[in-house]
Amino acid sequence: MELDKFLDFMETQQKVEAGTDVFEMFHKLSQEAMKITNVINNQYHTPQELVELFSKLTGRHVDESFRLFPPFYTDCGKNIRLGKNVFINACCNFQDQGGIIIGDNVLIGHKVVIATLNHDIDPENRAAMVPGRVVIGNNVWIGSSVTILSGVTIGDGAIVGAGSVVTKSIPDNCIVAGNPAKIIRHIK
Repeated sequence: MELDKFLDFMETQQKVEAGTDVFEMFHKLSQEAMKITNVINNQYHTPQELVELFSKLTGRHVDESFRLFPPFYTDCGKNIRLGKNVFINACCNFQDQGGIIIGDNVLIGHKVVIATLNHDIDPENRAAMVPGRVVIGNNVWIGSSVTILSGVTIGDGAIVGAGSVVTKSIPDNCIVAGNPAKIIRHIK
């Protein structure tokens, strides 16, 4: 399967059945991502080198303003889209097959997990994957050790408190915290 066809299919957010070409592509892309993240994580790189490596990982141009503090982990890489002035702190884990879109001026704290796949709830079909794109708006700050679950959109200007588990979409300009994350207050 070609990468473009894989990404087109994942854009539909349809269930991925075990044994299909799309399912097999998960494994192929994860091997490629492991090679690139191994290079990112196991030696020093200048900020420009990290921009180049992250561009290779995602298969898309990453803006020169991008900053990353390794280590960084992903099991695909090819379905991550970044805006400008994005900062990703150390020890983050992105499961991006379902799609991760990050806007401009976003700060992502240590040990953030973004998950875009669930398994089918039917025990007889548990290996099937159900994608849910995660969208992070502009000017968002995500605190350390946050987990963002599949299908969530985080609105522009939002702040997610450290240690939160985000299970539902968050409106613009609010602060959320907790497990599950709940609105603490509105910023504007």
